[in-house]
Amino acid sequence: MISAVIDRFEEDKVVLLVGEDEQKVVFPKNLLDENLKEGDYLSIDIKYDEVATKKAVAEIKDLLKSLKNDNK
Repeated sequence: MISAVIDRFEEDKVVLLVGEDEQKVVFPKNLLDENLKEGDYLSIDIKYDEVATKKAVAEIKDLLKSLKNDNK
């Protein structure tokens, strides 16, 4: 789990200070709960999505194969 604090809001973005060293990350405001405010802490859990990755790779392979066949 990664800890972050909301530093400030800027139009449609939110500036998060992430991790112990508080690295600045700009994030889309519409992806966060609308009740959050400056100073609120967040827990961020980033996970590898194997299923989505495999699906995307398969789609790319199919598209490349289709493009190669169209150029013959």
